Amino acid sequence: MFRRRLSLVLVLLAAAVTLQGLAAVVAVREAERQVVRGRVASDTLQRFVELSSTKQRLRAWATQHQIGAGGAPAERDTLVERMQAQLQSLVALARDAETMGLAEEAPEEHAARLDALRVLTHSVAQLGAAVREMQPLTPEVQASAVWNALTAVFEQSEGRDLRELVAQSIAREQAAMQRERAAADASLARMRALWIGTALALALGALAATLYFGRALRRPLHALADGARALQQGQLHHRINLPGRNEFADAARSMNAMADELERHRQRELQQRQVLEATVRERTADLHQANESLQRTDLRRRQLLADISHELRTPTTAIRGEAEVTLRGGERPASEYREALARIVDISRQQGKVIDDLLAMARTDMETFSVAREPVVLQHQVLDALALATALAAEQGVRLQQQAEATMPEPLTVFGDAQRLTQLVLLLLDNAIRYSHPGGRVDWCLRVQEGSAELLVCDEGIGIPAQELPQVFERHFRGSAARQHRASGSGLGLPIARALAQAHGGTLELQSPWPLGAAEGGTCARLRLPLWHGAQGGHAALLATPNTGMA
Repeated sequence: MFRRRLSLVLVLLAAAVTLQGLAAVVAVREAERQVVRGRVASDTLQRFVELSSTKQRLRAWATQHQIGAGGAPAERDTLVERMQAQLQSLVALARDAETMGLAEEAPEEHAARLDALRVLTHSVAQLGAAVREMQPLTPEVQASAVWNALTAVFEQSEGRDLRELVAQSIAREQAAMQRERAAADASLARMRALWIGTALALALGALAATLYFGRALRRPLHALADGARALQQGQLHHRINLPGRNEFADAARSMNAMADELERHRQRELQQRQVLEATVRERTADLHQANESLQRTDLRRRQLLADISHELRTPTTAIRGEAEVTLRGGERPASEYREALARIVDISRQQGKVIDDLLAMARTDMETFSVAREPVVLQHQVLDALALATALAAEQGVRLQQQAEATMPEPLTVFGDAQRLTQLVLLLLDNAIRYSHPGGRVDWCLRVQEGSAELLVCDEGIGIPAQELPQVFERHFRGSAARQHRASGSGLGLPIARALAQAHGGTLELQSPWPLGAAEGGTCARLRLPLWHGAQGGHAALLATPNTGMA
């Protein structure tokens, strides 16, 4: 089992690291001890040198004081206190050396050190008492005697030469310092060799374990990785072949079992998804059809309301105009009242027909109209529409005028619905009147052109910009000039007129500006309807009826 072998190797490596750490701790402590011993030896040497230097300065002070060349008592006390402090430091260092085992390793050296410290301590006490009692020389005192006395105080103590004693102590401490430094260097070298050796041993052991486990783990890890990639790519039929009874074989068997289970789930999910997608497609199609039906219903509803508002405005205005004209002024003959009422009845009948059309358009498309097919003399429907438009023209202050041509056209017969044709012509006249300026004029002309009956309705009104001409027959479109001239309006008149023309097999076109080449303004509507086969005439002709005077 890989786990057991790996655990064993890790335990061995941990034990080796622990041993290395213990050895390092021991080596570090030994090195620290050697370094401290070297520091003690160095400090002892330094204090002996400082003591010798301070003793020489104190002797110089005594000489100056005796010859009267200076030497303040404060400086003397400072030098004496310094020598005493240096001796106390040397005594403490000697005790430290004894504590660290230096006395046992070099007993003669330590005994000499203690003896020197004892003699120097006694000498410093004598020096302190002597220099405090020292007075400047007088002429009666012999200088040689004073010098000998001063030399005896500074150079002799307990019958021993202090200079030689200090020199021997300095030499002895130098040797001790060199010895301790060499011992510290040797300890550091041993510690370095121990670290390098143990580090190499651990590195070789780790390398050997890495090579062994690398070879042992390469094949099962690659097999597991290949299996995982295959599962990630959806290859659920892939199986990992790792025989044996170790951790990797157990993992391979688990992954193979997981692949089997995933493949079964995939098959079930695929079947469920196909059923769900079919159901969703069916429901989506139903919803789409329902949504389209609702949108068409809503669009027809809104169009019906707009068409009702537009289509009922013109007949209502005509009825009001007829009534106002009839009521204007004094009493009239009964025949005039009957004519006015007859016109109002005609307008009302046409209004009822318009309402029927609006209801039909709401149920189907806008282009669908109920058109009765019969021969109709177009001149009669034009005159009826002119009669109905007269009241609207008077209200707007616009004159309706036939183009002044002398010849009389023959009857122009078309095959269609008389009431629809009246409605179509009235829409063209209504559009020209509403978008003319007050005091303007609307010209009309009926003629035969290229085998068809052609009606022209031309105004001097606001005109249509060239870039908006292709859109004028779109439902609810109103040009910028139209909106500025007249805020109200639904943009349905021209689309309905064109639909009526097409229902009769004809065409409706607009030209603006009019006349052609004008700087601005003016629009001309050109309606063409196919003549009935019984109709005769191919040359251009005008309606022969005299100018009715409608203005």
